Amino acid sequence: MLFPTPNRRALALLSILLPLVLAAVWLALTSGPLAPVPVTVAVVEERAIAPALFGIGTIEARYRYRIGPTVAGRVRRVEVQVGDRVHAGQLLGEMDPVDLDERVAAQDAALRRAEAGVAAARAQVTDARARLEFAGAQVRRYEQLLQARTASEDTVEARRQEAQVAEAGLATALANLESAEQDLLRVRAEREALARQRGNLRLLAPVDGLVVARDAEPGSTVVAGQAVVELVDPATLWIDARFDQLGSGGLRAGLEARIALRSRPSETLAGSVLRVEPQADAVTEELRAKIAFARLPEPLPRLGELAEVTLALASQPPAPALPNAALQWRDGQLGVWRLVDAGPRFAAIETGLRDLDGWVQIGAGLTGGDRVVLYSQAPLRPGRSVKIVEAIPGVLR
Repeated sequence: MLFPTPNRRALALLSILLPLVLAAVWLALTSGPLAPVPVTVAVVEERAIAPALFGIGTIEARYRYRIGPTVAGRVRRVEVQVGDRVHAGQLLGEMDPVDLDERVAAQDAALRRAEAGVAAARAQVTDARARLEFAGAQVRRYEQLLQARTASEDTVEARRQEAQVAEAGLATALANLESAEQDLLRVRAEREALARQRGNLRLLAPVDGLVVARDAEPGSTVVAGQAVVELVDPATLWIDARFDQLGSGGLRAGLEARIALRSRPSETLAGSVLRVEPQADAVTEELRAKIAFARLPEPLPRLGELAEVTLALASQPPAPALPNAALQWRDGQLGVWRLVDAGPRFAAIETGLRDLDGWVQIGAGLTGGDRVVLYSQAPLRPGRSVKIVEAIPGVLR
């Protein structure tokens, strides 16, 4: 049997293509999509977790007071500056009274007139009572004279009519007195209302506090309820802290806290959880808690300053644990890539408490001694070949 003799051109082309194919296969197996993925490995170990929660918050005041007028008006004067310490009852500012002073003066005159009217009505009642008593005495006297037959029946009847007129006069005087007293009450109430309205124009500090805002200047017009000066009670500073919902099941009131202010990172302050807010943030998946200082620092921190809060929870007995960097989400399940003979295999797990060193307890899905992928240079899939390395460039171990 005769074989075709290859020509020189085909041999030359084959000698070029064969090395290229071999090189491509070598690249695919070493650094291409078929190459093993470099991974670092962690071993599940029995470890006692000292769980803690870490949160970030801001300095706030529990009580803030926005002092302003109860009616619209123009600011007449402001007596304090931002940063001033004030005492309860201290004058902070005043609104322009416009015509209130004149209206109060007019009401004072009306009040004096009403008081004089009451005095006159009382005098009329006294006079009417005296007339009625005199008329009654006359009736009794003439009735006795009538019995002694020294006075006529007509005279006695006239005295009786005079007594009835005096009684009617007393009733009229009493009615006039009641009307005058009611008018006095009305005028007095109107005067007190004007006086309170005038007093509301004086902006007074409700408590001992610190001025944190001066929102209006003299000459500016403000509406009812708009703040002119804002105060806080510096003795009630606390931290509005936020904690990740994951692993925050032990968050409760009374836990001791370590506080580090952003302006004093090297100083650790003591505090405690005052209360845990009943409503969580569904968007950021955080819980909120109020952290109170055990002792207010000096100088006082500024409102809005960031603070880092660390809460120590009760220590737990040893249990299987691994670094939380190994945890991954796949198809809606939390798990790890477990290394077995056939390569990486995703294993769903249940987690427990965590500590601030990056360790998390494993409730189910792994046992002590299992090897899991800590970091990988590329995404993994079941059966993908891997290569265990000490470290991956660019990834902190």
